[in-house]
Amino acid sequence: MKNKYFFGGFIIVIFVGLMGYLVTQSNIKYENNISKVKTENKTVKATGQLVREKDYTYDNKNRTLTFYLKDEQGNQMKVVFNGAIPNNFKSAQSLVVTGKYQDGYFMANSILTKCPSKYQGRKVQSSGI
Repeated sequence: MKNKYFFGGFIIVIFVGLMGYLVTQSNIKYENNISKVKTENKTVKATGQLVREKDYTYDNKNRTLTFYLKDEQGNQMKVVFNGAIPNNFKSAQSLVVTGKYQDGYFMANSILTKCPSKYQGRKVQSSGI
């Protein structure tokens, strides 16, 4: 009888813990101002553009990507990501990095590349009919 209550209590604790985790993950806010990102003490989604004037580096041994991100005001920050280089990283129009600013750099958990669409930007000439 005691095992039944113990097992039920264990399931409830796991469920409450999982719900707490999911609630905190959904409260991550987007920030496009790097000055604000540097002052946040929690996980944020920082948006900006790759600084093409500064080369990015990739350490194959440690699988670490390091690059610089800039916002619309021109503020820059160093970003470090452990993992593979995302597809279309070089041609990305903008980047969204999720993580936390610490020790003078942004430690990214994930990188989302936003590339220009091949269906946008073409002007259509009218036939004059």
